[in-house]
Amino acid sequence: LDDQKSKSVAELGKAAKNLSADIAKTEQLLKDQKQKLRKITEEQIPEVLTQLGMASFTMVDGSQITVKKFYSASVPKGREAECFAYLREKGLDDIIKNQDELAERLKKVLSDENFLFNEKQSVHPKTLEATVREQVELGNEFDLQLFNGYIGQRAVIKT
Repeated sequence: LDDQKSKSVAELGKAAKNLSADIAKTEQLLKDQKQKLRKITEEQIPEVLTQLGMASFTMVDGSQITVKKFYSASVPKGREAECFAYLREKGLDDIIKNQDELAERLKKVLSDENFLFNEKQSVHPKTLEATVREQVELGNEFDLQLFNGYIGQRAVIKT
């Protein structure tokens, strides 16, 4: 009986290992496919449409391809303090999120009692991208390099 249970555990372990390997391969395939799609939609289609002097294209099946500008930015790990200082300097500190109201009250109590603490701050990625778009479109200077930011074009296909 113990031999049978041991074999069952071994078989289940083998099945789990095989599934884990299959999942890893599938995840890598998905990552590769997304990269290929990104290359087509962010590089190849916009480049060809620009060369043709076209802003959009209608396919035989009626699908419409248009190219739209997009903005990308993030707060790089290890540079949070520098990024937050830059946002504060530019008067954009309202997009920096502290944890919540309770955390703010606790922070005040700890400060009043001279306790040291670490404060977690963040900026939501979409909020940062919207802020970058707004600043660029208003003609304001914004350090894209600090935020790993870039402005690109992306083909959007509507069926």
